[in-house]
Amino acid sequence: MLKEVAEAIERQDYKRATQLLKPLMEKESDNLWVRFYVGRVQEATGRREMAEKIYRYLLPKTSNFKLIAQIRQGLERLEAIAQQEKQAALDQAKSAPGGEDLGVLILEPVPSELKSTVAESFAKIINTDAYTARLQIPSRGWRLYRTGLMGELEYYVGCLQKAHIPCFALALNRLELMQVLEVHYFQTVDQSVVVRCQNKEEQEGNFTFDWSEVRQRVDGRIPLFESVVVFDAKRNLKRKTQTQDYVPFCDLHIPSRHCILRFCDRNYQFRKGINLETSPENAPHHALEQETVSQHWKQLTAFLDQQLPDIPLWSDFSTFADSATGFPEMLQRIPAHVRLERRQPSVWDAAFQLYSGLVFWRDRLTSS
Repeated sequence: MLKEVAEAIERQDYKRATQLLKPLMEKESDNLWVRFYVGRVQEATGRREMAEKIYRYLLPKTSNFKLIAQIRQGLERLEAIAQQEKQAALDQAKSAPGGEDLGVLILEPVPSELKSTVAESFAKIINTDAYTARLQIPSRGWRLYRTGLMGELEYYVGCLQKAHIPCFALALNRLELMQVLEVHYFQTVDQSVVVRCQNKEEQEGNFTFDWSEVRQRVDGRIPLFESVVVFDAKRNLKRKTQTQDYVPFCDLHIPSRHCILRFCDRNYQFRKGINLETSPENAPHHALEQETVSQHWKQLTAFLDQQLPDIPLWSDFSTFADSATGFPEMLQRIPAHVRLERRQPSVWDAAFQLYSGLVFWRDRLTSS
């Protein structure tokens, strides 16, 4: 009867093949050829995922060269169809509006106990082994996984989210829609909040807002580097770059006006404006002059904590930067809007701008 099944499949009479296989599955369920032909029918009738499961189940269980060859041919056919569909989907996504824009794909954290579960799906989507895939999935913080055209990235986002792997993609040109204002000091926080600040053209002015307009806050520390001379293992002098210090930054997001207010302890003018420690009114600063910048910064952040106790706080920049700084060419495309005295430019500045921008846009992207 197996010969009749094979002939029915050969002439594409899958209804007849199914009728012939039913009694065989009842009587000879352990027959690997019977199971193989069930897989062939599943493959031919569009149930490709089930067919693949059958083929992969059978492959290690048989030593019959003829059966092994046919199973492998079946897997090759399924792979070819999957690749054709993938390419068609990618071409369609790239041709959509914005599909040719450069963007980034961000993986969001998955609890450690679930990583093994999703790693197999992730491996299949990105075409790698499960062990490598598991290493790529973050357990905490965001991971910048890849860059590319938005059409391609959106395709992968759809596949990953369908597999319950949290992620999103952002076009880099969205960062240009945000105005970043570097805050020098608070002038008043009475009825309206007024800050003295400067824009990217370094033009100074006042910016007035209400605390209720601030929807998110981003904290991070950007490293400063210095070049030093040290002895190597052979007592030879060599030059190396090491971290000299970390500079704290704080961004307040005002999405209704596409604006970010950026605070930095190196550029905030603590001796001007209101006394953040005592009164919202202008006050003498003879006491402040005796304090360190670090103490001033703690007072500033405590003041922001008090004024904005309920908004989301994003503070895992260092984890994100570990992956983002691995894409220096992409980061060099991003205007950082970070004003630090450096001997050489650093991609860490652009990494913070990207992190803050991702936070700025994330909710609107994931809810759309």
